[in-house]
Amino acid sequence: MLDYDYVIIGSGPGGQKAAIQASKFGKKVVIIEKELKVGGHCVYKGTIPSKTFREAAIAIYRMKKYGNIFDFKLREDLEIQSLLTRLDSVLKAHFNFISEQLESNEIPVIHGRASFIDKNTIEVYKLDGSKEIITTEYVIISTGSSPRVPTDMYVDHEHILDSDSILNLIYLPQSLVILGAGVIACEYASAFALLGTKVTILDRAERPLTFMDKELTDRYVKEFESFGGTFKGNSKYKSVLFDGISKVKIELESGETIETEKVLFALGRVANLSKLKLENAGLEINDRNNLTVNKEYQTSVNNIYAVGDVIGFPSLASTSMEQGRLAVRNSLGMHSGHEFSNLPIGIYAVPEIACIGLNEEEAKAKYENIYVGRADFNEIARAQISGMTHGLLKLIADEELNLLGVHIIGENASDLIHVGELAILTNCKINIFLDNIMNFPTMAEAYRVAALNLLNQVV
Repeated sequence: MLDYDYVIIGSGPGGQKAAIQASKFGKKVVIIEKELKVGGHCVYKGTIPSKTFREAAIAIYRMKKYGNIFDFKLREDLEIQSLLTRLDSVLKAHFNFISEQLESNEIPVIHGRASFIDKNTIEVYKLDGSKEIITTEYVIISTGSSPRVPTDMYVDHEHILDSDSILNLIYLPQSLVILGAGVIACEYASAFALLGTKVTILDRAERPLTFMDKELTDRYVKEFESFGGTFKGNSKYKSVLFDGISKVKIELESGETIETEKVLFALGRVANLSKLKLENAGLEINDRNNLTVNKEYQTSVNNIYAVGDVIGFPSLASTSMEQGRLAVRNSLGMHSGHEFSNLPIGIYAVPEIACIGLNEEEAKAKYENIYVGRADFNEIARAQISGMTHGLLKLIADEELNLLGVHIIGENASDLIHVGELAILTNCKINIFLDNIMNFPTMAEAYRVAALNLLNQVV
């Protein structure tokens, strides 16, 4: 007799939801987590700390704008941890919530490092040094990812840092060069720039966030540079070296040299798969260093499923949760028929950026005729009240006025996108935003303004 129906490797968002879903179906489940606490990397090193830091930066920036009311100046020796005073309470609350969920669903957690003996047998090296062998019918791999370790520079976590160590800095740096222009890079870049750090984003691409609508990324760069930041696209570094005293020197292939106090290496993440001994289960890593799954999140081995960062894009906590839930349902033959054809993406830069559906370039490639409606936030009363007028909501529709995509940059974009998400998922036409009332003043009014702008073009 097998020990468990499901072994979930990893307790991040995908693993949690997979375990809870299996438990709801009356299955015997266990989670194996290599860390002392449940919750996964995104809780303790990624999502929550970075967003807490961002909120502090925005609060300080807004206070600076009221300089005509009171004098406000950041201390030159400002410590990073003083900006994260709420982090411990936020992490504790989240940890307690996850622990209570697992306990109420009678899901045990074994703390240790898992590896395969065969496709139904897992070996666990526990934190106390002991070893346990577990047999199971199904395995769901949800081990997350870690910052990529570069081979052409030494990340010492003091002068040259990665996304795990950037918030371990003692003091706010005077200057920071960020290598990479993806999500993590842009989020940290704008937060540090708001606090007065001289930030430079360095990337080989022409623009940041190349998977996003170009009109939005152009606006992001404009806002970032208004905070004192610099974006250097089409740039490749040749060497990155700490001078042994106080500066990191970056030599570009163009011959230019940049000196900076700190460097953040943010050029990708790697799935945590190397310790699992996948070959014992008959699994192989693909050429993207991820696990390949079908639309049901099933790997090439029929009883092993994988979700979250280990299967690649979009590597979001929100999608990982749903993937974990669906993986269990699919394994039990409860196929929902639901596929993630439209994923909401939220980027917590300053300003926020969010999207769902086709961008303008993709829509033009797929449809003969499209319409684009725009609402500048300076037209929105709520944005004027909040002092956040540098934003845009963009609607894309086909010639029959079916909504194809929504793209937003500005205040509350990551929340606001869900209005557009529901409209797309329910196959609504643009008129949905005119035939229904939006509260005034709200940011949601931007949908109505953009829809009117689009329909004026049709007329």
